[in-house]
Amino acid sequence: MQISTLTEAAYQVLSTAAPDAKVAKTFAFAQAWMAGTLEGIGTCAPPDRPSRPGNPELRTPKDMPKRRAGGTEAHRAALLHAVAHIELNAIDLAWDMVARFAPEGLPTQFFDDWVSVAHDEARHFSLVSKRLADMGCSYGDLPAHDGLWEAAVETRLDLRARLAVVPMVLEARGLDVTPAMIDRLEKAGDTRSAGILRIIYEEEIGHVAAGERWFRYLCEKAGDNPVSTWQSLVRTYFHGAIKPPFNKEAREKAGLDGDFYEPLAAMA
Repeated sequence: MQISTLTEAAYQVLSTAAPDAKVAKTFAFAQAWMAGTLEGIGTCAPPDRPSRPGNPELRTPKDMPKRRAGGTEAHRAALLHAVAHIELNAIDLAWDMVARFAPEGLPTQFFDDWVSVAHDEARHFSLVSKRLADMGCSYGDLPAHDGLWEAAVETRLDLRARLAVVPMVLEARGLDVTPAMIDRLEKAGDTRSAGILRIIYEEEIGHVAAGERWFRYLCEKAGDNPVSTWQSLVRTYFHGAIKPPFNKEAREKAGLDGDFYEPLAAMA
């Protein structure tokens, strides 16, 4: 298929199973978009599910072994494998955002933001994948869960719900837990893995900020209160708990202040 529009590019990435090829296409298409060599956004609908390799084995979250940072190299490899799985899902989530919601007449800056997010997530996956290889492990060697894509399916018909749940709940949770993971890796002497997680952490603040920015834009355009609308959508579409501890400093950098999430945490 010859690629002429951004949504065709998104479809191609989402239809690619091999992780390295998915990453390479993301880099190429993001560069083409930023260079202005694609004809426009287009209207190519995404597949129902992204193509994935035969491994890892996907399990329900409750059937996953508890991840541990630090400790033995095997524990650290398991942690990084889980991070790689999240980053691979995040590539697909960003491209799905581009293709699925293109018909809604959003500003070009919306697509600029999510193409940039896809590029970041592809780079994150590459960094983690290379580190896993150094540790004698490959993506797919260990089981993983499908919770991130389940959230995408739940919110496939509502852009505000997608923004509310994926960047503003799930990625924001990453801001809460990653600093402690970095600290444990450093205490175990694994400064290379810690450095990779630090890069991911700093850039994920911007991803949460993009979600908050476009969620607020859509609410204000509709004349709705962003905070109460977010809380309503999270209660409807997110089936987990909003629970502390919260990284308030990072969340506030992303524009996500406590008025959004603290009332839901108190209810939980």
